[in-house]
Amino acid sequence: MPELPEVEVVRRGLERWVSGRTVTAAEVLHPRAIRRHVAGPLDFAGRLAGRRIGAAMRRGKYLWLPVDDGAHAVLAHLGMSGQLLVQPAAAPDERHLRVRFTFEDADGGELRFVDQRTFGGLSLHPASEDGLPDVIAHIARDPLDPEFDQDAFHAALRRRRTTIKRALLDQSLISGVGNIYADEALWRARLHYDRPTATLTRTQTTELVAHVHDVMTAALAAGGTSFDSLYVNVNGQSGYFERSLDAYGRQDEPCRRCGTPMRRSAWMNRSSYFCPRCQRAPRPRPARA
Repeated sequence: MPELPEVEVVRRGLERWVSGRTVTAAEVLHPRAIRRHVAGPLDFAGRLAGRRIGAAMRRGKYLWLPVDDGAHAVLAHLGMSGQLLVQPAAAPDERHLRVRFTFEDADGGELRFVDQRTFGGLSLHPASEDGLPDVIAHIARDPLDPEFDQDAFHAALRRRRTTIKRALLDQSLISGVGNIYADEALWRARLHYDRPTATLTRTQTTELVAHVHDVMTAALAAGGTSFDSLYVNVNGQSGYFERSLDAYGRQDEPCRRCGTPMRRSAWMNRSSYFCPRCQRAPRPRPARA
């Protein structure tokens, strides 16, 4: 699944190529692509025709385009294979093209939502006063957000009876972090993925958040992480941060810090990659009598 850096790369592309343009038509080519818009394809297309698109926005992994009435926004969920591409009108349709937006200034190209696996989708939702679509109001701020509250995050960690990687992937606590960047930040912080959050000191939380911020900033500079051709920016280009990964996907390769072979553990139907020396597993708690 795309994480914050990959979504932010797309947001920046939309900011450049789509924001400020007026929609001529929204053509829904596959109803599943707008299944979260419960009023259906005709309503979706009708309510967007003639609307001007505002500045592209993002919170965590969620991306949206405000419309000019200020009260609604088009929410984009990329899923596992969703792409938002800006293409010339004369370009051939992609095999898995699901939704097409045309604009008054046709020379600027079309916006196309392409989704091979159809797990993603677009939908129109009411927006709050700060422009946030109502269905994602529960999503926490992310570490790149200037208003991210580190003290509140630490307090929440201390209250939870959970482990640190589970907490990093909990979008109601901290948004934008997925499996890849969680492993990367934990490796940098020398924390095992199964470390109970209640045992973290404020210093450790501060350092961990700094590492999350830094690894995401580095990934963003590299255009994100693209393990296959499905993760691309609006121009169809892949990122290359996978070449700089220190933990994720490096099973049996030497730790870049100490040389110990990296390990992989099955975790919540996913994988966790870690260094058994730098990231010591927590000691099991003694059984109660």
